[in-house]
Amino acid sequence: MFESLRLEKITKIYQDDNGETVAINDFSYTFKRGHFVSIIGPSGCGKSTLLSIIGGLESQTSGIIYMDNSILTRKNNNIGYMLQKDYLLSYRTVFENVLLGVQIRKMKSRATFEYAKELLDKYGLGEFKDKYPSQLSGGMRQRVALIRTLATKPDILLLDEAFSALDYQTRLQVTDDVYQIIKAEGKTTIMVTHDIPEAISMSDEVIVLTKRPSKIEAEYQILFDIPNRTPLTCRENPKFSMYFDEIWKSLNQ
Repeated sequence: MFESLRLEKITKIYQDDNGETVAINDFSYTFKRGHFVSIIGPSGCGKSTLLSIIGGLESQTSGIIYMDNSILTRKNNNIGYMLQKDYLLSYRTVFENVLLGVQIRKMKSRATFEYAKELLDKYGLGEFKDKYPSQLSGGMRQRVALIRTLATKPDILLLDEAFSALDYQTRLQVTDDVYQIIKAEGKTTIMVTHDIPEAISMSDEVIVLTKRPSKIEAEYQILFDIPNRTPLTCRENPKFSMYFDEIWKSLNQ
């Protein structure tokens, strides 16, 4: 099991007819195993691009990514990616949707099927495994999407604005559910979000990026002295507004 994911001097430059656009400039950071890290910054600063580079969906122009002391490649990056929409297939049951990632990665076996069932039962969706997405609430669909990602047993989980499609009330409940599932499974998680309260309430660390070309403006360790911490209890804590004010100032430098 890896101990850290380390990005060293990651730069991304896009070429077009008008010349070069530097999206990310010299980004370095170490993500520790089991930590939940949120990345926030102005629109268009390269947050999602950075996530795509970590996930192997696109390549950096320069710089290296290490998992511990080994260079991370597409062949050894067991990374799960959860997007803004749940992308559940309407013609497949909940259980069939959960198995989709396993099938795409050619991991089908009795053990993976049993693990997928175990996840559904563990997180309150076992009785819905034969239902279809249209029969689920928005929050339940998002939990199914997360379980689909977890069924492939990723080392790292990437969340790209994963709750932005939900209404406010559902979003609060789902972030609570998702946070507790991620912590129970011990997953290293990197989340991109525009929502400062969401970042504070879910994260161990928050990184604030500058405008493009993005680099790190500020880093925050998020520490709440709360037994059995959840996003909802964090929002009620006196420290919450302090973190919000500091991050807001950094974001608007």
